[in-house]
Amino acid sequence: MSEPMNILEALPAEASTEITTELLAHSGVRIERIVSTGQATPADAPYIQAHDEWVLLVAGGAGLRIEADGDYVLRPGDCVLIPANRRHWVTWTAAREPTVWLAIHFPVATEISSGA
Repeated sequence: MSEPMNILEALPAEASTEITTELLAHSGVRIERIVSTGQATPADAPYIQAHDEWVLLVAGGAGLRIEADGDYVLRPGDCVLIPANRRHWVTWTAAREPTVWLAIHFPVATEISSGA
């Protein structure tokens, strides 16, 4: 059994790139902590991935653009599903404090229930 951890501990004050830490990988699911300190995705280099990704903004603030869905301003507690093969960009992250994301990557499902 693993020992408990706190994803808000040992945060960098600043870094030149985002810092991604894999927290769990099991049966096609990967959970990561991502810490951003002012980074953004270049306009000409969007993220695109073959799997679905659900993200929860835990701390800080961020802008997120998802192709065909629009622009979002995220604050702690906000979560969003980024569908597979959908171009997306982090348009900004808080510059004066770490922005902490919890990202869950999982295989494309034929049907997704949002629980809302």
